[in-house]
Amino acid sequence: MTTPTDLYPTRGTAEVSVPRKDPVVWGSPDAPGPIPATGLQSYERDGFLAVDQLISDDEVTVCRRELERLVADPEIRADERSIVEPQSKEIRSVFEVHKLSPVFAALVRDERVVGRARQILGSDVYVHQSRINVKPGFGAGGFYWHSDFETWHAEDGLPNMRTVSVSIALTENLDTNGGLMIMPGSHRTFLGCAGATPKDNYKKSLQMQDAGTPSDEALTAMAGDYGIKLFTGKAGSATWFDCNAMHGSGDNITPFPRSNVFIVFNSVENTAVEPFAAPIRRPEFIGARDFTPVI
Repeated sequence: MTTPTDLYPTRGTAEVSVPRKDPVVWGSPDAPGPIPATGLQSYERDGFLAVDQLISDDEVTVCRRELERLVADPEIRADERSIVEPQSKEIRSVFEVHKLSPVFAALVRDERVVGRARQILGSDVYVHQSRINVKPGFGAGGFYWHSDFETWHAEDGLPNMRTVSVSIALTENLDTNGGLMIMPGSHRTFLGCAGATPKDNYKKSLQMQDAGTPSDEALTAMAGDYGIKLFTGKAGSATWFDCNAMHGSGDNITPFPRSNVFIVFNSVENTAVEPFAAPIRRPEFIGARDFTPVI
């Protein structure tokens, strides 16, 4: 396989800022789908789209029970797809849940979910990554500021910014329990981070981000330019966001848990090649190499 031109250099000796070279919305603005034209316009401008209720209360209950079942299963805990908090030893994330669970497999295929991904990306899509994130109360760790595309480009080999994520809340997102934060408009600038990628970096980065982390100076400048949006909403709400949006979340030191299901859709026209800035590929449960379209 021939590696395409690297449009977004990263993990070099110095941090670099590169204007986005790809569209944000790849599909036609008038293409049929669950997102109205005004929603696509705001997604293109801001890099995200919030949906007040993507799934119903009854569906939330089913998903939450399935999350609890997976987290409590000793075989799942022992599986390499489960990531454990380094201090509390509680499960932080379980990857590839659309393959582990028929409940989450059905959610991926739901037209309210995959239909929006196809509409934004303008093509059939496959699941690049799926996981459940668990933030129990009293000390669950956050996710430091980062662009997902920086990692997926450097370590998984995604050539272009033709990938969209959705975070579906399974508990209420408050302004106090470690909710998602995004810098609106940051998706239009790619920040290439400094420092080489260690071998098997994923084993550390899934617990605490290191390689691929922006500098304090770059984050300060970006926050000054774009501001920071904190997402709140009841269980069943969802946030769609562009792969290059600068985002993160804080620790949850409240008694109120925050859990979500996170699905990453990539265009079948943007399939992964060899990593652009890492010595080896990440495992397939993190960066898929099965490009079968979701149907």
